[in-house]
Amino acid sequence: MEESEKRRLIVETGRELLERELVARTWGNISVRLDKGSCLITPSGLDYTQMSEADIVRLDIGTGEWEGSHKPSSEKRVHIAAYKCFDDMNFVIHTHQKYATAIGLTGSELLDITDEERARLGGIGFAAYGLSGTKKLSRAITEVFRSGCETVLMIHHGALICGRTKDEAMERAQLLEDICRRSVKGMDAAEDHGIIAIPGGFEDELRERFGEAEIFRSEAVDICAAAGRDINAQIDDMAQMIGKRIPAACSSGEAFELLERYPAVLIKDMGAAVRAASEDDAEAMRLLVDKACVSAIHTRAAGREVRLGALDVALMNYIYRHKYSKKRQEVS
Repeated sequence: MEESEKRRLIVETGRELLERELVARTWGNISVRLDKGSCLITPSGLDYTQMSEADIVRLDIGTGEWEGSHKPSSEKRVHIAAYKCFDDMNFVIHTHQKYATAIGLTGSELLDITDEERARLGGIGFAAYGLSGTKKLSRAITEVFRSGCETVLMIHHGALICGRTKDEAMERAQLLEDICRRSVKGMDAAEDHGIIAIPGGFEDELRERFGEAEIFRSEAVDICAAAGRDINAQIDDMAQMIGKRIPAACSSGEAFELLERYPAVLIKDMGAAVRAASEDDAEAMRLLVDKACVSAIHTRAAGREVRLGALDVALMNYIYRHKYSKKRQEVS
């Protein structure tokens, strides 16, 4: 396959991942091997819907040096690790898929998986935590790869999936989500029909006060709102965009007050509300709140107290607000 075809394949895959809700916004990344010494990878901070073949970055597997009009994904190290560890892997996807992220918080003992499914995934392992883009994270991933596993769940972060082809990698990503969906504790994931918007009255009041704002429900959001407990940050993307917690309100009046300080709030008997800078931000936040609720339900049902460190949360939120968010505005 020519380089131009591989660039097109990455662009198409990014949009497919969005459609399947295996990634949101610009989170996640994709790469394809060019030859023994180089690969192509998605650029940093560019929306998949805006990405063109010319935006894809060429990356040296040995040195980490790159060529292109954009910087490569900040997660380039984990892609390099995959190609160094597996000579026969040619396509790598990093996703932020909902159920796999939740299962990644609790480890392999709660994973309901058959031997045949494990083989189809190329083996599955769990990597220790490291901040996004750091050497600590790539070392943790490398350790799992060296055990022979080609699919990796990263605590607090998502999944990294290798394939010999794009089709194999995508099939593994979907299979992983199906396995994790049935493995999640505390809710009937089969009844999860996605996010349902609740337009009208209260949303109109929210928009009058906060501008871009929405109220919505999902199976997981309803469970968490009914419980009336705050959700502390357990996953990186919630920490980045929402911050340290999603508070729970008992009434719409209390929700208004909390939304002055927090961008997302659970509301008893109503669902959840978010305020955002744009419609695109609001859509991403709906997905994040839903995923955070699934993760909270699962870890609570499993009896696990899992949360990100306060300093890590503060750092990620600061970087998002002062660098990533501004960069997106410039690109838009």
